[in-house]
Amino acid sequence: MSIVKTKRTRGGKFQHGMTLFTSESVTEGHPDKVCDYIADSILDAYLEQDPCSRVACEVLCKGNTVVLAGEITSCGNVDYEKTVRQAVREIGYVDAAEPFCADTLVVREMMTNQAQEIAQGVNTSTSLCGEQGAGDQGMMFGYATDETPELMPLPILLAHSLSRGLAEDRRNGNLHGLRPDGKTQVTVLYENSTPKAVTDILVSTQHSPDIDRDTILSYVKETLAPRILGDWFNAGVRVNGNPTGSFVQGGPATDCGLTGRKIIVDTYGGMARHGGGCFSGKDPSKVDRSAAYFCRYVARQLVKEGIAKRAEIQVAYAIGMAQPVSVKVDTFDTGDEETAVKFVNKFDFRPAAIIERLDLLRPIYRQTTNYGHFGKAGLPWED
Repeated sequence: MSIVKTKRTRGGKFQHGMTLFTSESVTEGHPDKVCDYIADSILDAYLEQDPCSRVACEVLCKGNTVVLAGEITSCGNVDYEKTVRQAVREIGYVDAAEPFCADTLVVREMMTNQAQEIAQGVNTSTSLCGEQGAGDQGMMFGYATDETPELMPLPILLAHSLSRGLAEDRRNGNLHGLRPDGKTQVTVLYENSTPKAVTDILVSTQHSPDIDRDTILSYVKETLAPRILGDWFNAGVRVNGNPTGSFVQGGPATDCGLTGRKIIVDTYGGMARHGGGCFSGKDPSKVDRSAAYFCRYVARQLVKEGIAKRAEIQVAYAIGMAQPVSVKVDTFDTGDEETAVKFVNKFDFRPAAIIERLDLLRPIYRQTTNYGHFGKAGLPWED
């Protein structure tokens, strides 16, 4: 990851030793997050009935239609239409005058069983390695930093907080006319890898036709940002709201949503690397999800133990094999690399060991979908 270590001054020139970093978040009503939430709702519904369910659920939302596709093998029997409607209702798309509404949308389903050749590599009884193998090849990353109590990068943490606050104000009626779709963005000034100030925030929120941009901008400046950012907010922070001037048309009625398109929002806001695999809709036999969670868990332990101020863990797998192909540790020169490697080598990265250690065969995944999979209390990889 490369960041230009400069800061623009009033005259347009740059000061050496400073850097700006920006991260974004989205609300649960964003079309892609609608799809992620539906996928994780279906996953949880299967795990409630059969903890050994193999689920790979993809979702597309557009207009008045939700399309489900993927591969599921389970002893459970899930009512897809009921699950979809409940998930959409919880998000807040309940206006019957809109095309995308929980009670009137159309659900189309294209599901098959998990491919047998994948299953035989994952199942302990049939895998060539003699134990549960990885559900796919690939690499996963986990990251932690001591710059916040949550051990998360400040820009993504604040962006998530703004998005969550926006959704809470919509649900509580704190501002009339807010609708479910929305995005936020936060820019932080760093000096020598330490956050010093928030310089810019951007909030774009869907709204009813009877409120204008000035109302949204005043709400963000005077209510939302001061409450959510706390000491990070001051009169010098540049605030932008709904910069196109209007955001009445939104959600899946206007924009197509897909699972797995917010992988940077889901993780570290771009501050750390990403292996490319998304999380939502996948049971923990898929290392895209479980190993990424475990890498975060291990990175957190490194920082909590004081071995490093920042840490990134990479793990890689071959499909059907239990032992990782590789495990890599990077402390970004903030700790003793040799001690960090020895510490990480104590952890068992085999899929079955990860699942057991984090107790992942439970219906816990709907609570991960929105506002980041990391940095939230109550998740086993955050304990």
